[in-house]
Amino acid sequence: MVKNPVSLEAKASDKYKDIIHMEYPLKSSDIIKHPRMRVEDRAKIFAPFAALKGYEEAIAAKQRIVVPRIELSEEAKEYLDLQLGKIERLLPSGQHPIITVVYFQKDKVNDEDGGVYIRFTGMVAKFDKTSRILQIVDKRLRLNDVYGIEGEDLDKN
Repeated sequence: MVKNPVSLEAKASDKYKDIIHMEYPLKSSDIIKHPRMRVEDRAKIFAPFAALKGYEEAIAAKQRIVVPRIELSEEAKEYLDLQLGKIERLLPSGQHPIITVVYFQKDKVNDEDGGVYIRFTGMVAKFDKTSRILQIVDKRLRLNDVYGIEGEDLDKN
């Protein structure tokens, strides 16, 4: 035999059922100091935040592998000049070869001479020999930073 057929939760909700959906009474002085906030705006209060600003960036910077700049040999410089000469001959005729460039990007986080080597593939848009700039799509590269150039269109010529 069950002594208490009604649960405690049912008793508690029955006790306050007449006032549970009523609006909370406010004094006129409370309205001026703290106007009622919309539910959508209240959600912002509980949004997560970064307690340690810049922590994720600092960890990423420590994990990045920085290498020193490699000095090109004379043979590598000659080969690079040969590839740039081929590009210079193709551009005036309206041909824009697709090439893969390996270039050095200096590390912006540390002030050391180190950096990373990046491999980038794209169509040559412009080559300016006097300012020593090679533009691939919308990326402008200084020739001093270029380590290697490869491309099927360059091998044909």
